Amino acid sequence: MHYEHSTTISASKKRVWDFLLDVPRVSQCVPGVRDVSQVTGTKYTGTLELDLGMISLALGGNFEMEPPDERSGKLTMRAEANDRKIPGVISATMAMELDERAPEEVQLTISTDIDMLGRLGDFGRPFVKKKAEQMMAEFTDNVRDRLTMAPA
Repeated sequence: MHYEHSTTISASKKRVWDFLLDVPRVSQCVPGVRDVSQVTGTKYTGTLELDLGMISLALGGNFEMEPPDERSGKLTMRAEANDRKIPGVISATMAMELDERAPEEVQLTISTDIDMLGRLGDFGRPFVKKKAEQMMAEFTDNVRDRLTMAPA
């Protein structure tokens, strides 16, 4: 499954970039994310709680940030998680790109690819597809709102 979302943020590219590199802080913008902690320099653990109607998931997993490229404004994270009750794995790659439109205006584009394997993929795919789209839209809105409303 592939999702792409963009939002325009009224902040400097540097400010948005610094925010995106602060993983514990930016993770607060993802609906349902809990208990994010750093394992090593670029590796983190956390939990994503999803309510998919008849199915509730608590996806515990690991994610890692690839080396960021500040010059091009590109940052990629890879994640893998599973639920204790439903066998299977969800893996995701989230690529973020900043495009400076003006000194205090940046377009943030987030491209996300999600794969679901095992029973989780067999039964959860239709539910996760809709929820993931909603979550990514909420995430981009939350990042924009946090940077627009917060003092520099």
